[in-house]
Amino acid sequence: MSEFGEDPPVDLILEAIDGELYGPKQPKVILFDIGGVCVVSPFQAILDYELSLGIPPGWINHSISKSAPNGFWHRLERGDIAMDEAFFEGFNRDLHRQSLWEAFYERERAKNPKLDDQIPPLPALDGEWLFNAMMSGSVKHDPWMFPALQALKAKNKYIIGALSNTVIFPPGHALHQADFFSGPLKGLFDVFVSSAHVGHRKPEPSIYQLATKRLDEFAKRNADSPRNSNLGWESGVKATEILFLDDIGENLKAAKKEGFNTIKVNLGRTFEAVEELEKITGLELEGDHPKIPVKPRFTRVKTSKI
Repeated sequence: MSEFGEDPPVDLILEAIDGELYGPKQPKVILFDIGGVCVVSPFQAILDYELSLGIPPGWINHSISKSAPNGFWHRLERGDIAMDEAFFEGFNRDLHRQSLWEAFYERERAKNPKLDDQIPPLPALDGEWLFNAMMSGSVKHDPWMFPALQALKAKNKYIIGALSNTVIFPPGHALHQADFFSGPLKGLFDVFVSSAHVGHRKPEPSIYQLATKRLDEFAKRNADSPRNSNLGWESGVKATEILFLDDIGENLKAAKKEGFNTIKVNLGRTFEAVEELEKITGLELEGDHPKIPVKPRFTRVKTSKI
């Protein structure tokens, strides 16, 4: 017996030694969200808009989330409806619910006594302007995560996947793509699960299960490829072998329930998630972009209309 009590089981001793020698257990899959992770977050445009109007930050995200599961935003991300005039009219209605605004403001006032006692009028928002500001502002590659993603792909040690809530831009829209899954970013992924193409969206359990199934199929299908050098692809992929990066806590919580390991990507501080990836993988992934958090702007961008 040791001075700390009964001797621990042998398997725990071996596990501790293995952890010291080899670090965290390596995932087979590194799975990325897109917006707010691999590209600049659309939530930055939301925050900028709220600040420019003097609205308590969080109202727009709150109104969108409370319209789930069948709000116009959610239906668009599942591919249930088209991005047309009817969508923008419906989305605008979802942003202007008086009872929801009153409840939100009361909640915020409880947290911030500096807010006026009297509930101000429901903010008048331009839903179409906001939507296009979000989409046009989130096409740029994230300056920290994109180089890390390229480095991971080049190492060929992991299956690289994407699991993203997406929208399909119609022909004629400035952001329309004839081939949705092509391009410098999307071409890096071995598996890309797009909500608007599969009819499910995060945080619905079904989309995590579908992602696991497709990653498992990819691993087994490519088990004989040169990339699978002692990586265990022949046994497929289990949820516990997936490391998932997302910027939304609700999505990460749902992923954990399905067995995924997770990394939270904070708004404007993607470099922190890259640092976590480096610790887990043991690889140098950082680019040369300075680690300076992105701060919100306080004036409305006048050129965001598409």
